[in-house]
Amino acid sequence: MLSPVMEDYLKAIYQLGDDEVGTSELAEHLDVSAPTVTNTLEKLDERGLVEREKYKGVSLTEEGKTVAVEVVRHHRLLEAYLAEALDYDWSEVHDEADRLEHHISEEFEERVAEALGDPERDPHGAPIPGADLEPPEEGDETLGDAEEGDDVVVESVVDEDADVLRYLDEHGVVPGARLTVEEVAPFGMITVISGDGERVSLPDEVADAVRVERGATAQL
Repeated sequence: MLSPVMEDYLKAIYQLGDDEVGTSELAEHLDVSAPTVTNTLEKLDERGLVEREKYKGVSLTEEGKTVAVEVVRHHRLLEAYLAEALDYDWSEVHDEADRLEHHISEEFEERVAEALGDPERDPHGAPIPGADLEPPEEGDETLGDAEEGDDVVVESVVDEDADVLRYLDEHGVVPGARLTVEEVAPFGMITVISGDGERVSLPDEVADAVRVERGATAQL
């Protein structure tokens, strides 16, 4: 059995790219000290869940990746269940799912998936891994990468900041929304026009939290 903390580390490495993730990057993501990260990584290394290379960082082993994907599956299924069955707002589900993801049984997971019709995406548009625990394909292009004049479709939105989620929801920047990039300002702001003609200005850090597919014919 792994502790919730160990599972959180594996999930974080997976979400950060699973390829030579640095100690400082992991510490910042988890909001812990670098020595704490080093100590936990040593334990994960001993269990064969990560591989570490000095000066290069840490990567997941196949076993470690399977554990990480399972935790991600739990998290995203729980977010979907909270939103659809319990009427949670999409800005509220992340923290609840974070608390629950380590403690549900496989039977509960299966029942949640069945009750929801085996959903493919969570409320924020992120793909839910299947029961086979194969890592799903996730785009890595964000609204912050777009250029003036680009037409994009919102694929997913990073789910960790409730204030950002509420702001995006208020302005229609949600999964499936079509946007046109009107202006990319040199001082850290991007302005888009939504499908209903609303003009929305987003700071770079918010635009970087919105994953998109570019192209006028882009589809989810």
